[in-house]
Amino acid sequence: MSALFPFRALRPVPEAAARVASVPYDVVSTEEARAIAAGNPLSFLHITRSEIDLPAGTNPYDAAVYEQAVRNFEALKRDAPMVMDDEPALYFYRLAMGAHVQTGLAGCFSLDEYDLNLIKKHEKTRKDKEDDRTRHMVDLRAQTGVVFLTYHRVATVDEIAERAQETPPLYDLTAPDGVRHTIWRVTGAHRDALVAAVRDVPAMYIADGHHRAASAARARTALATGGHRTADAATFIAVAFPDNQVRILPYNRVVRDLAGETADSLVAAIRTREIVVRAGTATPERPGRVSMYLAGHWHTIELPAPPAGTPRAEALDVEVLQRQVLEPVLKVGDVRTDKRIDFVGGIRGTAELERLVNTGEAAVAFSMFPVSLGDLMAIADAGGIMPPKSTWFEPKLRDGLLVHLI
Repeated sequence: MSALFPFRALRPVPEAAARVASVPYDVVSTEEARAIAAGNPLSFLHITRSEIDLPAGTNPYDAAVYEQAVRNFEALKRDAPMVMDDEPALYFYRLAMGAHVQTGLAGCFSLDEYDLNLIKKHEKTRKDKEDDRTRHMVDLRAQTGVVFLTYHRVATVDEIAERAQETPPLYDLTAPDGVRHTIWRVTGAHRDALVAAVRDVPAMYIADGHHRAASAARARTALATGGHRTADAATFIAVAFPDNQVRILPYNRVVRDLAGETADSLVAAIRTREIVVRAGTATPERPGRVSMYLAGHWHTIELPAPPAGTPRAEALDVEVLQRQVLEPVLKVGDVRTDKRIDFVGGIRGTAELERLVNTGEAAVAFSMFPVSLGDLMAIADAGGIMPPKSTWFEPKLRDGLLVHLI
């Protein structure tokens, strides 16, 4: 059973939506955010990455950053302007990227269910990132980032979504990256039917946004401790997409040096581990294969099959590559902390891997086959944790279109 709560969204007037909507705070650096928001005082990045309005070099966790975010949030409410819906509602949020289209149900979900793991996780979170977003939520009294959930599809939800999409939307805009974002508001009988339908969903799964969800739970506790317990603070804003519409792209790897090896000796060292390495292409054809770009050429690595009974998370290609190649041959230890490895979202394509190696920014790149949503759900169901940087969900939601005040 899953609880779904309509809410009164704070949102921009339609005329300002395209200028307000911004990429999620955690997919851009401070420098990238500053460049994107330049000349656009309505960009929501002024709220989620408010250090862009402070002197260069300001620590993004400095108290001045959160104070600036509060000032910027108040200014945006006035200048966009932002409006509050007059009654609690739910929303359908459609993403269209080329031929790929997915429509999710936006509303608020229970932090009690999050605590009980009825909203299932598959990643560990970092305390520094939790600290940051928790303070951001508490100071603004708002959840400004939207969690991306998925669930086993429900026919009733699909049917109401189809009807909603036949009506005029609240917003219909195309972002600079070419992704089209369309949102419909749902009230009345259809809203109530959606709440009832979601009760039949046994579990929700966090696809993207583990730090936002964890921080919402901590913000709830912080506000209650400070005497500000509210019903809204007991929920978090998310968009839940049916599993048959979600797309996962690979999360690729680059390593900055060869740990003392040459290109030829690296290939030889991998082969000594009884791993097949042969000439190949930039994109692996199936699970169990990884494409490696080294010294201007692509190779295919045939990963050894994990022994029978290996936990599903440990059988993922990213984890097998880590155990069989990255750690023993390239000396990459903890991928969460090792500065010699970096990760490239699949949306950037294999051309970006080639560029990084060809320019000397990396010595070798690994192009992965994407993890399946079935693997993600099975690992979460078993209470497992996926290896770091296993999945890249695309397209991504935009911040600023639906804000949840707490």
